[in-house]
Amino acid sequence: MTTNSAAQNPTDCSDQPMLFQDLGSRKVEADFSGGYLSNDGGVLLVRQLDQGLGLTRRLAGAFIDRRDARYCDHALEELLDQRVYGQVLGYEDLNDHNTLRHDPLLAVAVNKREPLGEGRIHAHPPGVALAGSATLNRLELGNQKQDRTHKIQYEPGKIEECLRVMGVRCLPKHARELVIDLDGMGHLVHGMQEGRHFNAYYDGYCYLPLYAFVGSVPLLAKLRPGDVDAAEGVVEVLEKLVAAIRKRCKRARIIVRGDSAFGREEIMAWCEAQKPVVYYCLGMGPNSRLVAMIQDALATARGRRCLTGAPSAREFKELEYQTRTSWSRSRRVVAKAEVMSGGDNPRFIVTNLPQAGFRGEDRERFGAARLYEDFYCARGNMENQLKQQVLDLQADRMSTHYLASNQLRLWFATLAYLLLDRMRTLGLRGTALAQATAGTIRTRVLKVAAQVRVSVRRVYVQMSSAFVGQELFRLCARRFTAAFT
Repeated sequence: MTTNSAAQNPTDCSDQPMLFQDLGSRKVEADFSGGYLSNDGGVLLVRQLDQGLGLTRRLAGAFIDRRDARYCDHALEELLDQRVYGQVLGYEDLNDHNTLRHDPLLAVAVNKREPLGEGRIHAHPPGVALAGSATLNRLELGNQKQDRTHKIQYEPGKIEECLRVMGVRCLPKHARELVIDLDGMGHLVHGMQEGRHFNAYYDGYCYLPLYAFVGSVPLLAKLRPGDVDAAEGVVEVLEKLVAAIRKRCKRARIIVRGDSAFGREEIMAWCEAQKPVVYYCLGMGPNSRLVAMIQDALATARGRRCLTGAPSAREFKELEYQTRTSWSRSRRVVAKAEVMSGGDNPRFIVTNLPQAGFRGEDRERFGAARLYEDFYCARGNMENQLKQQVLDLQADRMSTHYLASNQLRLWFATLAYLLLDRMRTLGLRGTALAQATAGTIRTRVLKVAAQVRVSVRRVYVQMSSAFVGQELFRLCARRFTAAFT
């Protein structure tokens, strides 16, 4: 009974300090009277970068807000800033914002005039400046119902265009060559989501999103149901991407690269029909005809493996090949005839890149061996970007029922990744974090304790004096200021 009565009296637990093990002759006490603190001092860098790029400002143009501003505490741009910045900082769940809404520094970052929540129309609880999970959930689900309670809608085509335009703007304007990497992933779902389908490869019900990157820059994140073909919609995607890239990078040679899922006649024929031509280097599944054409190379690889005692040996062979029915013409195929301890491992790629290379450049760059080992296999770097999407930004958190709202979540995660990539490229170039993952950048640069003091004249943010990333933080701040002023 004593315990219960003490629990009913809030002063018994909230006002008294907590006692910990003594430090020599000193007592160790703690309480929650430290004032307004934040774990995410780096959100100031995110805000400066975003405002310089204009990313969330452009994103807001894809939304339609029919709310009466007189009765709204949170403007549309504030909601989008809060959602995307939260994703950058590692808060991918909407439920996280029930706690984040108390963070005055995040309120500063999303341009809340009163970071402590003073003067709000419908503040609940009082003294809180930011939106909670319910408000953000209505933002994500606004397209699912057309009634008086769903007043924020978005136009998917404009959001896709926003990602494409903002990504293309990050490409070097005078680039001589740009490689568009295509890849799909299986994002497992968490229940009876719309569009789910069982996929034996991923051993579960999933979606099959399509991604496009140029280097580390994302240009496309298209969520698709789990029962679509891997190459579905790729031609339409390439039409938009190539047009946008050529508008910015007028002299760039464009090469499309992807695994065997994209080695399809419609994709190759489209690339060949463009003026100027779009080059491709695509994987190709083996078949009995192709394997029969490289038996001599496999025999040579077997002999070399026996002579050297190596665990594997490989030979490369050039082929001129055309399928019996699906291809409209013969094409250049490069075969990797590899023999391993477990048996033969033949692989193939199809390309329209010239074997002799381009005039004035390395003439051996696109020879059989280098084309496969140096150029085609470099597509693995895109998979590293996708791992960051999933592991660091939880882009596969498809936990709403509707396909459209899950697509919106995928866009938010991809835009958050674009911000982190720009921080790495613009702010951290030449440093030890120039090639760091999104999660490492978050931990080493953005996660810094800060005390926030708000007065009439200023917001004073005091960050931890023991923060190990002080020099990187200052360097990013200087570079962003120079780049966007």
